[in-house]
Amino acid sequence: MSNILLSTTNKILTLTINRPDKLNALNHQTLVEINQAISNAQTDKTIAVIIITGSGQKSFIAGADISELAQSNAVTGMFFAEYGQKVMNNIEQSCKPVIAAINGFALGGGCELAMSCHMRIASDNAMFGQPEIKLGVIPGFGGTQRLVRLIGKGRAMEMNLMGGMIDANRAYEIGLVNKVTSQDELLTTVEKMAKQLTLSAPVALQCIIDSINHGAECSLPEGLQFEAKAFAVTCSTHDMKEGTKAFLEKRKANFIGE
Repeated sequence: MSNILLSTTNKILTLTINRPDKLNALNHQTLVEINQAISNAQTDKTIAVIIITGSGQKSFIAGADISELAQSNAVTGMFFAEYGQKVMNNIEQSCKPVIAAINGFALGGGCELAMSCHMRIASDNAMFGQPEIKLGVIPGFGGTQRLVRLIGKGRAMEMNLMGGMIDANRAYEIGLVNKVTSQDELLTTVEKMAKQLTLSAPVALQCIIDSINHGAECSLPEGLQFEAKAFAVTCSTHDMKEGTKAFLEKRKANFIGE
């Protein structure tokens, strides 16, 4: 791994995009490394939660690497977009919760990667945008799709068509991020959330992620049926028996992921 840093503490994997000289911009190699790390984490029993952030205090991910993008044609552009979408899909479909700790610019591909995470916490200096229109292209990693699902059609149209930036507080107002903190408190806040998640039942966490992702793409009746089946799965687990028993005995549950 040459473009990302990985560290694991107390079942929390922190993935840091580490290209500070490029404001952590995404090139193909960086996408490959992110995808590999996310895939490896799915089967690693020492990992329960994933945090994604950027190195430094200026940028989460400032977008795609323009020097690489500038060489694109229709064929390579299609490959780049499809591979980027694959990476974002893998993050969104992770069986383990993924939290974005957004520590600065989250533009273009950076905003798209943040949107693929299950929760987004931003520092008060963070800036969001889909500025691809200013380069004569459009978002390719889900910016025209996930954004509308998160903030609505009108606002998604504005961000994509105008190509401007919004600050962290505005992102919170429109539902793009879950919470805003100071720069100094960002990682502490995210790590606290991640620690809480490590104490939850892993199968239930996965079923919640799957149910919400599925429900966002289907009718209400279909989504409810999916939810009922996922609920039934959790009812068959050791962790459900442990959780209900612990509640009745007025103690903390000890979930084992089975």
